[in-house]
Amino acid sequence: MTIFAKSGFARKGLTLVAPLALLTLAACATPFRADVQRFVALPNTTGQSFAVVAADPELAGGLEFGQYAGLVEQRMLDLGYRRSDDPAAAELIVSMDYDIDKGRDKIVSDYDPFYPSSRFGGYYGRHRYLYGFNDPFLYGGYGFAGYGGVRSFTVYTSELELKIDRAVDGERLFEGKAEALSRSKNLTYLVPNLVEAMFTDFPGNSGERVRISVAPEKE
Repeated sequence: MTIFAKSGFARKGLTLVAPLALLTLAACATPFRADVQRFVALPNTTGQSFAVVAADPELAGGLEFGQYAGLVEQRMLDLGYRRSDDPAAAELIVSMDYDIDKGRDKIVSDYDPFYPSSRFGGYYGRHRYLYGFNDPFLYGGYGFAGYGGVRSFTVYTSELELKIDRAVDGERLFEGKAEALSRSKNLTYLVPNLVEAMFTDFPGNSGERVRISVAPEKE
């Protein structure tokens, strides 16, 4: 697992002579990347009790939410907090929400050997933006542009929000958001990775925005 600062991160592109199969494999193996920002006023951990609840009432009680909430609970336990089965008796209320948008299309063109600066380039609207294996916006990977003309693919934005309040007076102690772009829309893959990113070096430095890299999706 690697943490990258918001600025200054770059990956070296693959050699141009690499075969198509190798390029495809490398694209699939690209780690999942998330931008994480956290605001912290948490006191030192002294074994406080906590309960994870759904910020969205529609998610409350659902089996899917319960599965993701279990991941957050385990992270909190690993940090030394105590789980409370009754939110009314918990010292800390951990509010969790997650979502993914409907996606938006991106158009890519093939690499042009007579125009080296294209580098598996693509277009965002009317302005050319070079991306592919080096695309910093495709945090979830899959930036390969392929051969054979121009084609499009869909990019999805997923996010996880976590808030921790002190139950006795409702004071906000922590706010965090993890956000990623990916060609995957599989929440069972995305949410666990967003949770892992959120709890990497938890609680983090207040106000700092970092990019965190975790394992790629298994094919």
